[in-house]
Amino acid sequence: MSHKPGRPFLHIPGPTNVPLPILAATARPTIDHRSAEFGRLGREVLAGIRTIFKTRNPVLIYAASGTAGWEAALLNTLSPGDRVLMYETGQFATLWARMARKLGLEPEFLKGDWRSAVDVAAIEARLAEDRAHAVKAVCIVHNETATGTLSDVAGVRAALDRTGHPALLMVDTISSLASTDYRHDEWGVDVTVGGSQKGLMLPPGLAFNAVSDKALAAAKQARLARAYFDWEDMLAINETGYFPTTPAVNLLFGLKVAIETLHAEGLDAVFARHARAAAATRQAVRHWGLELQCRDEAQASPTVTAVRMPDGVSADAFRAEVLERFNLTLGGGLGPLADRVFRIGHIGDFNDLTIAAVLSGVEMGLRLAGVPHRAGGADAAQRVLAGETEMLRAAE
Repeated sequence: MSHKPGRPFLHIPGPTNVPLPILAATARPTIDHRSAEFGRLGREVLAGIRTIFKTRNPVLIYAASGTAGWEAALLNTLSPGDRVLMYETGQFATLWARMARKLGLEPEFLKGDWRSAVDVAAIEARLAEDRAHAVKAVCIVHNETATGTLSDVAGVRAALDRTGHPALLMVDTISSLASTDYRHDEWGVDVTVGGSQKGLMLPPGLAFNAVSDKALAAAKQARLARAYFDWEDMLAINETGYFPTTPAVNLLFGLKVAIETLHAEGLDAVFARHARAAAATRQAVRHWGLELQCRDEAQASPTVTAVRMPDGVSADAFRAEVLERFNLTLGGGLGPLADRVFRIGHIGDFNDLTIAAVLSGVEMGLRLAGVPHRAGGADAAQRVLAGETEMLRAAE
């Protein structure tokens, strides 16, 4: 057997590192999912998860992946042939549109460049044209992990309101929930999709749907076939803390601790920590002389930074180098960005020192792999993490 000393550095945009208290909670002996003890756990996590989505309405929890959360959102609110307006921010927006088509919907996919967030003006213009209200839902990805961009959810809601359009608003927060500010109720979102394996710091295996009253009303008219994902079946029994099918008991143990952990740090502190790590990472990339996949700093993701390699340089070969030498796992490029970008995840359980170590590993890897760059990016990032941003700008 081979052994690499020290802890592995997993810094992809998810699954993320699972803190030991959460991991320990998932390792508890499994209990009867029909017992009184489980009912208490169920009621606690079903109430607690609402505070993370910032909603007073129900949040449904499925034993499934985040992708299943997309499917549940569409199946419960729409009917065959319904038109769905989507925006191409990257790989995950593309996959959601592909799913909609497979389910018998008609996705209208507004063209993007894989380097920018959702174009609110383009969505508003399309909604203004739709006087017959053929569009039944607007679906966007809040944080596109393929490209490192963060979209303006409140802006999309404002576009719907300005045009007086009745379409549902659905948002994928799989890689943003519990990592950056998100307000399901305040921003007028109808269905928010989440997953367990990123900002919530759990293993993969839980999918979430936060739902508005408008979405619940739409579900009564929706005609797409659904069984396992039927909200009605889930909500009826969730009131007692139980689930209609066997839940992921041990992941729910972990979810309880994850919610407690997030509130112990304070959600605003969690968001600030992610923003600081993202700013430091982008500063390092700029110093190295490499190009960010996200063109606009104002749209940059707080949870993942996608870095473009110089022409002719393999991003995958570089990632293999840092994995072999430093036990540091970075994310690869997806879709048309395969082997052209590498992605640094700064999401979930980390601190400033963690990010400093990761960026040092990246810089050493650039040198070892012979990637043209300017040395000192890790040092520039450390100065951001230490709160010396203004001094750094003055020095440059």
